[in-house]
Amino acid sequence: MLSHLRFWREQGWTPIDAATYAELWQRHGGSVATHPQVVERLADLAGIPVRYLGWAQQGELKAAIATWGRHMALSKDVLKKQGRRGLFDLGNAEIIPPLAPDARVQLRHKARYVSDLHSERITSLREQPEGLALAREPEQYSKKFRYNQRREQRLLEEAGGVIRPMLELSAGEQATIYADLFQRRWGFEATGKAHLAEVFALMREFMTGSLIYLNDEPVAIQVLYRVEAPQWVSLEYINGGVDPQNREFSPGSVLSFVNTQTAWADARALGKPLRYSFGRADREYKDRWCNRVPVYQV
Repeated sequence: MLSHLRFWREQGWTPIDAATYAELWQRHGGSVATHPQVVERLADLAGIPVRYLGWAQQGELKAAIATWGRHMALSKDVLKKQGRRGLFDLGNAEIIPPLAPDARVQLRHKARYVSDLHSERITSLREQPEGLALAREPEQYSKKFRYNQRREQRLLEEAGGVIRPMLELSAGEQATIYADLFQRRWGFEATGKAHLAEVFALMREFMTGSLIYLNDEPVAIQVLYRVEAPQWVSLEYINGGVDPQNREFSPGSVLSFVNTQTAWADARALGKPLRYSFGRADREYKDRWCNRVPVYQV
């Protein structure tokens, strides 16, 4: 029965190796959650082997996916079933498998938050009820909004606020600060708290963004992962933490402004569009920063 279901699910797909998957990703692009090294490192951490599959048209590989059984690799559902729930947090990351522009594939592996970039190339998608929140371009914010953000940043810095790059800190320091500020902001523990330092060490080359200190104490932090594909830059805002006691200086809002502005400047310097995802479009504050775009599931 199992082999029959796998035969149906993989119809049109053939097994490939990790190197071929990586080659297709480098050629056709993808997102943080499909990046070859992100998949490999987090799958190794979970101890769940990855099965790589390729889709050929006219004898040429046009698409590739990384899978865990009947799911796309790194699936929360598989982690839960394997007793590794919350081992790592990728939020509700945008899924962009490497697909050639002329690819037409049938995807039967379970997936959520599949990018609208591939809505015409993957024939088995259906739109999810909730959209994805992608950061607006800087010019899409009103003049008043930008003025207020710059004013908040100036007031914070005048009060002793300092903006520091995340990569100035070790993985252990990042984990300690994030766990503390997340708990203060939300009132419960961050996903995968026990493994944060290990995950941040594995993801260090993809980590970007800054954090904010006030009077030498961290007051706002965001976990951001960034990968560069040939045609665009993919950036995932996983989650964040803020000290509520410093709310009058709006450090969380200042940090969102600094991180989004920096990411746009970086992508434009490369001459590439930016897909800066805040995950599921489910909170009012995301509407301040983002456009809602369609997203798909299998």
